[in-house]
Amino acid sequence: MINARIVYINDMHEAREEIRKIGVDASAMTWLSPKALSIAVKLEDVSTFEANTIKQEMLGKGGDVAVNRGVADFSAESSDVLLMGTYSQFNRLVYKLQMHGGSLKEIAHEIQRLLEGLEKGKPEYFECGKYRLPIGEKTYVMGILNVTPDSFSDGGKYLEIESAVKRAREMVEAGADIIDVGGESTRPGYQQVDALEEINRVVPVIERLSKELNVPISVDTSKAQVAEKALCAGACIVNDVWGLQRDFGMAEVVSKHGAGVIMMHNSDTKEYKDLMGDIIRFLRKSIEIAEKAGITRESMVIDPGIGFGKTLEHNLEVMRRMRELNTLNLPVLLGTSRKSLIGNVLDLPVNERLEGTAATITLGIANGADIVRVHDVKEMVRVARMTDAMVRV
Repeated sequence: MINARIVYINDMHEAREEIRKIGVDASAMTWLSPKALSIAVKLEDVSTFEANTIKQEMLGKGGDVAVNRGVADFSAESSDVLLMGTYSQFNRLVYKLQMHGGSLKEIAHEIQRLLEGLEKGKPEYFECGKYRLPIGEKTYVMGILNVTPDSFSDGGKYLEIESAVKRAREMVEAGADIIDVGGESTRPGYQQVDALEEINRVVPVIERLSKELNVPISVDTSKAQVAEKALCAGACIVNDVWGLQRDFGMAEVVSKHGAGVIMMHNSDTKEYKDLMGDIIRFLRKSIEIAEKAGITRESMVIDPGIGFGKTLEHNLEVMRRMRELNTLNLPVLLGTSRKSLIGNVLDLPVNERLEGTAATITLGIANGADIVRVHDVKEMVRVARMTDAMVRV
């Protein structure tokens, strides 16, 4: 009996590995691998002329293309374009589009960027201050330490320095790789805190933790003034829920200190033209801001922002489509711990969301998360280690 099956190949590394296992001649690997990797690329808001040209060129390479029905007779002014083909076909498409010049050459450059990303993947390390964390070997667990009176899950528990330090020690002993200290709640309907109050909450704790613990300390803030004081106190990561786009001094502060930065997607509205496309566009802007300030890609992490500016349906869609963030070739942080996403699905209060959190973390790691931000460190370390054993090679 012939045993036929579908093999799922996600990147060039997997393509080469599957071909190697067949036992082909080594010289054949170079030209077979690009043919084994099938890719779907979406181009947004392309002119009708460009869409027609791209379609004809891709069809000529043996690939396929989906465009708006109005492209053929030019009744539509523009269209999104979905290109489908092998890595090899896309390479040949890039070559032909470059020959056209103009806007088609710009489109070719964007497609080429995506193809190169499939080859190089994410940076080898996340560099933050004196720490250098290898990416891809394991999932890092970031323990949440809220020194606030009003955080949705643990507000008021760790306002005193000693209780905060004790909690941080407990999390590290349970396996936390990073401690994230926050002085202002970002839950729905939160009360804003001025920079001075936020500094008074986080800086004394960070000073103690940076001296007593041998793990990176992160500060959860979107204010450059707070980040400056926290980094001087010993923090080496800034976790900005506005992705460097709310306080435009933030990128300069991070760059000056050689710190790492986590750039999260956020929105004042819950209206999206294309959810994942809009999230990626926002994060690309954050990356551009960081690069202009002199922050290296090795010091960047992105976060899709579960629970921020999104409905329940949006959050579930992001969880399903997280792999699309690989377009940006950066480590991904996922923060779902005890959030309303879980409460709404399971109809459970905050203190009963452990299993739901575990489910989101498992799927998140399988879909490319490199760091998970959690309250329940001991349990989620176990979940992460088990998931790593299944999905990381």
